[in-house]
Amino acid sequence: MDLRGKVALVTGGASGIGAAACRRLASHGAVVSVADVDEERGRSVADAVGGRFHRLDVTDLAANHAVVAAIEEQFGRLDIAFLNAGIVASGRDDEPLDEAAYRRILGINLDGVVFGVDAVVPAMTRNGGGHVVGTASLAGLVPMPGDALYTLTKTAVVGYVRALAPTLAARGISINALCPGFADTPMITPMRGQFDAAGFPVLTAEQVAEALAQCLAAGGTGEAWFVQPGMPAAPYRFPNVPAARNADGSHAAVPAGLDPHGARR
Repeated sequence: MDLRGKVALVTGGASGIGAAACRRLASHGAVVSVADVDEERGRSVADAVGGRFHRLDVTDLAANHAVVAAIEEQFGRLDIAFLNAGIVASGRDDEPLDEAAYRRILGINLDGVVFGVDAVVPAMTRNGGGHVVGTASLAGLVPMPGDALYTLTKTAVVGYVRALAPTLAARGISINALCPGFADTPMITPMRGQFDAAGFPVLTAEQVAEALAQCLAAGGTGEAWFVQPGMPAAPYRFPNVPAARNADGSHAAVPAGLDPHGARR
């Protein structure tokens, strides 16, 4: 994969999977813009890959647009966006809901993708196309007991990507979700001892970054790529939902060109 002349944005790029993705994209020749709230580590990653750092709170829609505008001003284009910032829930599932914590995980894990897409799509459209990848999780494909809110946000990212893909394809923009299992990042630090004691294999951040590169190179869209230890990364094949039936038992086709917003236009 030759990314020379391409410009990439990585959110949550200061550590873990994001930092590994910055290194991987740069190794293929891309100029990488590293975005994070952690300025010290973010600048360190940017310096290491010869890129630029942007302080970004992904829960702020205007800030997302400002960072993309700065990238366009600096480089004249944006080709790749890896919308990766994420956290786990701060409370237990059986505790009363902490609304502030709930809003925070929604803001980072879900708004961080939706707001990022809203910001990068106009730039990629002006550039004639591009590639967007949002970090979901294996929890977006298989519910993870013990962290229902994390599962909620990552399932939403998978659904959002799959639903949005046909719309963006018309602009030459692909959008996919990366769904890694447990990876050796700061996010699992509190649980790491349990994995080690059980002999459970965890992914390295570099393995997830490799899966990102494979996803970009594959050229598909609307896919959710699972990444698991000991297995090659690949798009998850969703089982077909039973089709609607007419009164005579035949398949009922969805109306062509169905527009859910047509009645409001």
